[in-house]
Amino acid sequence: MDRLKAGYSCAASAALAIARRTFVAVAVAATAACSALLPRGEAVTDSPWHSFEEAQQAFDQIIIHKTTSADLKRLRVDPEITPNVIILNYSDVLRRFIPNPSIDASSLDLGVQECLRAATRCRGYEVDHRVLKRQRYGNFFADILNFQRKTDIVGWRFNAVVLITDDLVVYKLTGGQPAIHDHEKSTNPLGPFQGAGEGLFR
Repeated sequence: MDRLKAGYSCAASAALAIARRTFVAVAVAATAACSALLPRGEAVTDSPWHSFEEAQQAFDQIIIHKTTSADLKRLRVDPEITPNVIILNYSDVLRRFIPNPSIDASSLDLGVQECLRAATRCRGYEVDHRVLKRQRYGNFFADILNFQRKTDIVGWRFNAVVLITDDLVVYKLTGGQPAIHDHEKSTNPLGPFQGAGEGLFR
């Protein structure tokens, strides 16, 4: 009889252990599945370039005093065929490079000086292209109830200025961030009642 009870006890313990492992596995799988449901977003400036390197390669083909307006169009650096390319007129160029009278024009790049001397024959293009992808991660229930939210942000940003005089490029400058990777974290002890709690003390 004692042996039978011992057998039943061992079987029950084994079954309980299996049940616990199964519960943990199911809980982990459910949490992972729920995390995949967290919001994600994307901010993209429409342009023909799909990476920082691709944009830089296009602008590397621009050669001062050799590249023409027709060449820029071929490289898709043209507001008529590429969205989000800003046209700079002479006044825009003047404000950008000489924002106040204390700046000596002779200290500027020779290409900028040439463009400014050309006055109304001076124009430019400005490009500011960015790609940012936001992905929330972490505990699904803490996020959805607003107790704690974590966001992973990745992307890149490219900007450039090209100055043109008489349909010939006289100046160019490129910059930006080849790789952007940031993390955001917000914690609200009151969770979904955080906003209401703050309102009581106003």
